[in-house]
Amino acid sequence: MHIFGQTIPFATAIALLAALGLALGFEFVNGFHDTANAVATVIYTHSLKPVYAVVWSGMWNLIGVLVSTGLVAYSIVSLLPVELVLNVGSSAGFAMVFSLLISAIIWNVGTWYLGLPASSSHTLVGSIMGVGLANSLLAGRVFGEGVNWAKAREVFTTLLVSPVLGFFGAALLLLLLKAIVKKPELYKSPEGQPPPLWIRSLLIFTCTGVSYFHGSNDGQKGMGLIVLILVGILPGAFALNPAVQPADIQNIVMQSRQLEPILAKHSPDVLTTQDATDEMSSYLKTTGKASDKTWAALAGRSREVAIELDGKSNFDDLTIEQRKGFRSDIYLLGETIAKLNKQHKITDPAEEKELTAYQTSLQAQTKYIPTWVKFAVAIALGLGTMIGWKRIVVTVGEKIGKEHLTYAQGASAELVAMTTIALADNFGLPVSTTHVLSSGIAGTMFANRSGLQADTLRNILLAWVLTLPICVILGAGIFSGFLFLLLHVFGMN
Repeated sequence: MHIFGQTIPFATAIALLAALGLALGFEFVNGFHDTANAVATVIYTHSLKPVYAVVWSGMWNLIGVLVSTGLVAYSIVSLLPVELVLNVGSSAGFAMVFSLLISAIIWNVGTWYLGLPASSSHTLVGSIMGVGLANSLLAGRVFGEGVNWAKAREVFTTLLVSPVLGFFGAALLLLLLKAIVKKPELYKSPEGQPPPLWIRSLLIFTCTGVSYFHGSNDGQKGMGLIVLILVGILPGAFALNPAVQPADIQNIVMQSRQLEPILAKHSPDVLTTQDATDEMSSYLKTTGKASDKTWAALAGRSREVAIELDGKSNFDDLTIEQRKGFRSDIYLLGETIAKLNKQHKITDPAEEKELTAYQTSLQAQTKYIPTWVKFAVAIALGLGTMIGWKRIVVTVGEKIGKEHLTYAQGASAELVAMTTIALADNFGLPVSTTHVLSSGIAGTMFANRSGLQADTLRNILLAWVLTLPICVILGAGIFSGFLFLLLHVFGMN
């Protein structure tokens, strides 16, 4: 079968369709699970009729996805075991993708069915950790070596801090509104009729903002996995950025040569190609510091990149196998430089500037999102938004506080959620729309002295606490099962 300029067996084409279907299915579930939070306040306060609210929210999710940078997408991908990212077309790579998506969908559908606002971000991160742990165990390495713990700590910090910001930020904003805006109608519960126009406008604005930033952040989580699927099955078309320009390639060659004396200063040693690859892979998998050997690996692979690309004007000038190998090279180079920067191993400002520019040029060729992938994810997310909003809306509107949600509380929670997600998006960090908004609603109830429903909060907190360990177990179990099937039943390598 001929797809995107590459001939693949019929069975592989079926696997491609199944993997893409699962990835879009994850985003569809994400839509009716997470995006329901964005429409909860406008529907509950009768600011918009449900059909208009979900269409409006879906449209702004679409726009958010389309303008996203891909930073969050690859922040999630960076959590994956390095060897599986580099060999995503192997049996272990296939098992990784399928297990991540299936375990995430199972937990998301389960918590949605119970009406619990759980986090799709936590679900995906937990599944990734489960795959990493299982992969290290099955490969006979040190248990836990397959997890990028430094990146996991960064992501977890964001996921844990954002609900706290949501709670206290929304509480303070509500108190500020009460002190400044002396309009009693703003602090009333919905009475079955649309609120005054100015309140409706405020709530529609906050719904729009949360929907847009949900799309630009949450929508990216499936995009990175879709690109990995495409790279694994169709490396000829997707291993490297198909939109690369001849000037981009020559810029990489020039930067590689300019960096030779800088890298050689840190380590004059020369490593073989395989030794350099092994050293950078090992460095990225641990929390340890860089050694002279790491710098030697960086220098050697950078030099080979310049040699391989010299005189090339397009990646089509490389064979499919060369493209696969070259993608591994520049992925390792970019990630190694990024980690060196984070560990402050580059102390000279001029060197840091040159290495960072080199990292940016390299990562632009592997960390890209095709436009059609953005559209596919945006449509799946938008359709999901239109399907299953009711369960979450009732929980957010009536079951968190002992009193019904007021207009001011809804606006405060959504303004804080919108701002928090926008900040995280700017830094390429994944956050949970569900956690931030639900915490914001709880914060406004606390500030308003409306009381909190202990049973609902206990169930939500239980879902939040259980999400990670259950998804770790699901991810590890499904990965192990898929890997066994692919190796022993289907005979894949």
